[in-house]
Amino acid sequence: MDNERVAAVLSEIGVLLELQGENPFKVRAYQNAARAIEGLAERIDDLAREDRLQEIPGIGEAIAKKVATLATTGDLPYHRELRETVPPGIFDVLRVRGLGPKKAKRLWKELGVLDLRSLRKACRDDRVKDLAGFGEKSQRMILEGIAFLEKAADRSLLGEALPLARELVAALTECPAVQRASLAGSIRRGKETIGDLDLVASSDDPEGVMEFFTGIVPDAETIARGRTKTSIRLESGIQADLRVVGGSEFPACLAYFTGSKEHNVRVRTLAASLGFKVNEYGVFREGSEKPEDIPDEEALYRALGLAYVPPELREDRGEIEAAREGKLPVLVEERDVKGVLHCHSIWSDGRASIHEMALAAKALGMKYLGIADHSKAAHYAGGLDEKKLVLQAAEIDAVEKRVKGLRILRGSEVDILADGSLDFADEVLAGLDFVVASVHSKFGMSEDEMTARIVRAIENPFVDCLAHPTGRLLLAREGYRVNLEKVIEAAARTWTFLEINGNPRRLDLDAVWARRAAQAEVKILLGPDAHDTEGLADTEYALLTARRAWLTKDDVANSLPVTRLLASLRRRRNPEAKRARKPRKRG
Repeated sequence: MDNERVAAVLSEIGVLLELQGENPFKVRAYQNAARAIEGLAERIDDLAREDRLQEIPGIGEAIAKKVATLATTGDLPYHRELRETVPPGIFDVLRVRGLGPKKAKRLWKELGVLDLRSLRKACRDDRVKDLAGFGEKSQRMILEGIAFLEKAADRSLLGEALPLARELVAALTECPAVQRASLAGSIRRGKETIGDLDLVASSDDPEGVMEFFTGIVPDAETIARGRTKTSIRLESGIQADLRVVGGSEFPACLAYFTGSKEHNVRVRTLAASLGFKVNEYGVFREGSEKPEDIPDEEALYRALGLAYVPPELREDRGEIEAAREGKLPVLVEERDVKGVLHCHSIWSDGRASIHEMALAAKALGMKYLGIADHSKAAHYAGGLDEKKLVLQAAEIDAVEKRVKGLRILRGSEVDILADGSLDFADEVLAGLDFVVASVHSKFGMSEDEMTARIVRAIENPFVDCLAHPTGRLLLAREGYRVNLEKVIEAAARTWTFLEINGNPRRLDLDAVWARRAAQAEVKILLGPDAHDTEGLADTEYALLTARRAWLTKDDVANSLPVTRLLASLRRRRNPEAKRARKPRKRG
């Protein structure tokens, strides 16, 4: 069992103990153990086999024995016994924003809430608001939280679905009967959450392709199989739909099933006005049953007098008009990204050393890497105090000398405190190459309070970037209430970057707000928020969101060479320059 799964079980034990009213110190011991294991660079099963579990800070003899059993066998009787003491549906209740173990226990014991269904009924019957510590506002927010979870129930994160979809396409291309194969649907458009995986292939032997497809994944369940469409359910629960068409039909089929639905309606409407019919089988002149010769999607758009519309833009947000007028942007590409700033290491809650992160960044072709471990207020993440920050700087300098051709920048992810002040004094921040500031606490503030809090932080001359600006976690929780118009206005005024956080659970800012920020001349920073070497690759998800936001390389701070990036950061720390900033809003 890997570190992440062991940590998840320990964390759940902590929740189960809290539901039972167990000693808070015992609860905290399991929570601390879970965080410690999640942040380990070494494999937990290796440590168990080598009898080194008690070397992990915060893990004593009793928990070490349980971890050893769990890591080496994949099962822990103690965990199973605890689970049997609570209703299975209580874990769904705990997913509702604002409901921790203490509140969930009261709802269970006093109102008989066993799952989301009974929780919704208790709210609609007005029984929750009368429970001490809840009230009408809490009851309303619980109903909103249930609706959010139900809406997200059949969705998957882009970061979970895209690797699976690419593996399927790669496998399809190995089938001798397949001529062409591609992703389609919302995953090809780079949407942040995905329903089903849509795949399109062309072949003269569709039956052979379907036979091959159903055998690609050994444990997959075949839901439906036909001559033109087959659906399978992967072990992860995600459904994959494959459509097979003839070679000449492939471009139109790919465009049609890429969508979006709204984009397709606009394309068909435009085609009709020009005397054409467009569907999944091709482009037809009015009155003709013979399709036009359309070898690829570029030709399809060209036949309608349009420039090629990249899949990420196909959302009916002005792309048809821009394509018609030749005003589509040249979207930022992977090759434009010179480096990344928002990365963590084992100095806080990361799982790789600075040296390991540096080697991985260089292997990806990056020219610079910014280490931004948490500040001291993030005690749950092993945040650094001022002394550790100085020690870390020395290590960064030493690693930079060892990894030639990569600039390593010294930074910090600094907590924005409740009043908008920062977790480090200005004189500490002044000694760093860059600072990203984040909200990690008190999400329940009113919109006005949260907006004022964030704007005050942005106005600090040493804050270079606001990280994950809304605090949302996709499919888990909505962001805090904040007026993003005012945040963008403050960022534009002070030359502060706004981040598209590439962690698949965040992708925050989203594409709509990132586009509005860029229109206000705010630079966007693509931040992987990497906690290990593999996390550096999450920059791709931030990049996809940037493309969905119509961003060019000029809109993205990561496209700057390191010397220009540092010059830009120094500029915003100049109070006189900050006061002189008068951004123009682009159309």
